[in-house]
Amino acid sequence: MTRRRKIVLFVGTSVLVLAGVGIGVYQARKGIVPVQSGTVVRKDITSTVSATGEIRPKNYTNVLAENFGKITEILVREGEQVKRGDVLLRVENIQPAANVQAQQAAIDAAQASLRAAEASFRASQATVAQQQASLDNAAFNWKQGQQLYESNLISRQQYESDKATYDGARASLAAARAQLAQARAQQSAARDNLHQQQAVLVGTEDILRKTTYRAPISGMVTYIAVRVGENVVPGIQNAEGAYLMTISDMSVVTAEVRVDETDILSVQNGQPSSIQIDALPDRTFHGIVTQVGTQAIIRSTGLATTQTTTGTAQAKDFKVIVTLQNPPSDLRPGLTVTAKIETAHRSNALAIPIQALVVRSRKQLEQEAAAAKKQGFEAVAMATDLPSDSKAPGSDNVQGVFVIRKQRAVFVPVETGIMGLTDIEVTKGLKAGDRIVVGSYQTLRTLKAGDRIRVEKTPAVTT
Repeated sequence: MTRRRKIVLFVGTSVLVLAGVGIGVYQARKGIVPVQSGTVVRKDITSTVSATGEIRPKNYTNVLAENFGKITEILVREGEQVKRGDVLLRVENIQPAANVQAQQAAIDAAQASLRAAEASFRASQATVAQQQASLDNAAFNWKQGQQLYESNLISRQQYESDKATYDGARASLAAARAQLAQARAQQSAARDNLHQQQAVLVGTEDILRKTTYRAPISGMVTYIAVRVGENVVPGIQNAEGAYLMTISDMSVVTAEVRVDETDILSVQNGQPSSIQIDALPDRTFHGIVTQVGTQAIIRSTGLATTQTTTGTAQAKDFKVIVTLQNPPSDLRPGLTVTAKIETAHRSNALAIPIQALVVRSRKQLEQEAAAAKKQGFEAVAMATDLPSDSKAPGSDNVQGVFVIRKQRAVFVPVETGIMGLTDIEVTKGLKAGDRIVVGSYQTLRTLKAGDRIRVEKTPAVTT
């Protein structure tokens, strides 16, 4: 046999051997599903809700125009600290000041009229007293004259004279009393006129006061929207007055965020939160939830659901206020924030990766369990007592995980608790140390109870 034929024969034999080995390996691995595995462990799990929003001071006020006029002076700058009562700006006040002076003059005139009316009233009182005395004297003389006339001690002429004097005194007293009533009415009218003029002065002084704008609260001037020379207008009907500036009390700073409606039921007052501010990316702040909104807000419009009549289903959020603890002095209203609110925490909880949790129908599991039983092994744990999917009450679905037992995937129904960022708590069905299938995602979608599996040589996935 030549050397060439020996080489050909050797090569052919080698190819046949390799082919046989490949076929054997293929047959051995036929039906084996490659999977990624992990271990059930105990660890702390924190359930959080993420929401975005912006920095807002707890107390702030928008200064609006209260009257018509042209701005003549702005006495503050943005970023400046002011105290309550400090002058912020002034508006042209020529006409309001003139109105106050004119009204003050009208009050002076009204006061003079009142003094004159009071003097006239006192004079009328004196006249009445004088006429009363005259009447008393005339009445005495006439009574005495009557007695003398009856005794024939005076003439009839004298008697008639005394009677005329008495009647005249009565008439004079009546006239004096009428004059007193008139003086009293004039005094009351003068006093009412003075009160009216004083009330008008209050109104004109208020208009003048509104030409000087003072800080309603202590804080920082965070925004000025106007310039000297611009005209401002007050609010009319449903329209707000011209916006002038904003003053913010930055001693108590909050993050106003919007939480999705699917998460809002787990958010409560007093829950801790970590705050990330886009402008300060290297720092994490801490806060406490202090207010949870009860009115849904339409995400696309920012309006509350009670402010719209649309009946279409739209994404909704709820406003949540988180008060920052020890906020830095360089924070500014409007900075974008992301809040992670801690809604639940479990210490030393039994945990698995979220992606390991799968859902199967009860009918499918019963079929797979029956098929595996014919081959002599149990593919579904507690096949006769499968709990329903807790997230779908009344449904035919069962949630669970695939546990690795004797190189096969065994479906184990589980009950779950809180969910963390990457892990979920298992309250029933597993124990620490169990090896479970955690991937890949495509494998978990198609994996069946009882399938033969092969753990891929990748870094083990643990929790």
